[in-house]
Amino acid sequence: MTDQDKPAETDDIVDAEVVHTGPVPGTLPDPDYTDSGVPTFDFVRDKIENRITTAIGSQELAEASAEGQSVDEMMRKRDEAAKKRLEEIRKSMGK
Repeated sequence: MTDQDKPAETDDIVDAEVVHTGPVPGTLPDPDYTDSGVPTFDFVRDKIENRITTAIGSQELAEASAEGQSVDEMMRKRDEAAKKRLEEIRKSMGK
């Protein structure tokens, strides 16, 4: 059995360096976060606005493509058929 295979004894003392998690001295703090690491309101707002803009742009591109227009047409026809069927069901129930 080697030293690596032996279980560590609880009496062993380990000397370690204390590591501070705060900002590194001499560096500028990240303007998007507070000193405690919490994102600022402006940072969160900008991130949300960026995601919304990306989603809107993706939707516009999808609608402009031939495939997107085909899907829109299929959905329109399906909705029309569903309305007609609902009307038939209501008539058969006497409403």
